[in-house]
Amino acid sequence: MLPINRRAVVAGLAAGLGGVAATVIGGRRTFAAGSPASAKIVVIGGGPGGATLANALKKLERNITVTLIEPKQAYTTCFYSNHYIGGLRTFDSITHSYRGLKALGINVVSDTASAIDTNARTVTTASGDTFPYDRLVVAPGIDFKFDGIEGYSEAAAETMPHAWRGGVQTQLLRNQLEQMEDGGTVLLAPPRAPYRCPPGPYERACVIANYLKTSKPKSKLVIVDPKMAFSKQPVFQEAFDKHYKDLVELHLTNDIDDFSLAKVDVDAREITTKSGLKVKASVTNIIPDQKAGSIAAKSGLTQGDWCPIDPKTFKSTLAQNVYVIGDAAIATDMPKSAYSANSQAHAVTGDILADLSGKPPPPNTFYNICWSFVAPNDVVKIGADYRPGDFGGKFALAPTNAFVSQPGESAALRKTNFDESAAWYDTLVTDIFVNTPMGQEQPGKPAQAPSKKKSDQKL
Repeated sequence: MLPINRRAVVAGLAAGLGGVAATVIGGRRTFAAGSPASAKIVVIGGGPGGATLANALKKLERNITVTLIEPKQAYTTCFYSNHYIGGLRTFDSITHSYRGLKALGINVVSDTASAIDTNARTVTTASGDTFPYDRLVVAPGIDFKFDGIEGYSEAAAETMPHAWRGGVQTQLLRNQLEQMEDGGTVLLAPPRAPYRCPPGPYERACVIANYLKTSKPKSKLVIVDPKMAFSKQPVFQEAFDKHYKDLVELHLTNDIDDFSLAKVDVDAREITTKSGLKVKASVTNIIPDQKAGSIAAKSGLTQGDWCPIDPKTFKSTLAQNVYVIGDAAIATDMPKSAYSANSQAHAVTGDILADLSGKPPPPNTFYNICWSFVAPNDVVKIGADYRPGDFGGKFALAPTNAFVSQPGESAALRKTNFDESAAWYDTLVTDIFVNTPMGQEQPGKPAQAPSKKKSDQKL
């Protein structure tokens, strides 16, 4: 397994720009012949993909006009939100403002993108403002397929939260766990693939089980999974047996039993699986099946649930002058994760600047690392490099230099992973948002929590 540390993470974050030809002038990189300085770039979505790309573009070409459209005033990361749900981090520590991006001169528009006109090259927001673009980057994240489960809906998620977007839903699930009496049952229902953060539901199982073990030991966690297998399964199952035996009850779909959800009764707080298992729970965390953020489908950028792209450049195959990055993109073998989105953003930054300058796109390599808490001082990881190429007649992103934690690793190695994962988060969010967490921006002044009027704001 390859060692990953803070220096390696920083190098990986920068690597996406390595192929862009530039000259350093006055402490920044600028482009000479065919300068794209007069170009207008619009970015939809201020998460790991969109925010990274906006600030990377602006740092490389200060005169370029970059507009970032994002409805949230502050962004609560979905990655590491499990740590907050399990009582391991504060909410402020995973919530980040756009102050750093604004300081770079990025036009941050706190609104929802409601329409894209790819012929006129404009984006219109819910408030009626229109923004022209030379290149558009669509990074809308995910939306949910609520209609796949009888009785479940966006309204039902106020009682049975998904907490798969950072913000009010994250707080709702944490509050329900805190308010549950000892002896209660927590129900976790993961989604079908593909979905955001493949190991995420199982890390969530571990942080919830750890919370129950230490604070409500008479309780139990029941997992009903529509899949037969899942990411990092051997090390998660090892953790269930080693740290949470008799506390976690795992039901995996097999050839006989289908543990995908068939029906929920919100009032009775009960779920029924397709194989007939009924579970009544004090806290029910349903993570629905997913699709690209709604603006993508509305604008004709999807095939099925997700957005097809050219794996070399992440240009949309359905619209000219449009890129799609992050969770919404069909990135073949590359998982939907924050680090993937950040890596894609850096690479696409180089492609946009080369494209605007009339130059061929630089060769790209993409990266992913995912860390998962399984117990205190015990973290596991998975990752790979991804290079575009022709594989069996299909052009795709294929993994190289892959690594994954294995059962039976030493406590010292897992503790090293634990320390590295904290460094990874700090390095990554600094690269994305160019600032510190909200609770540290102005010492002594409380951070503003997201509005509680709505659980989710859509792009």
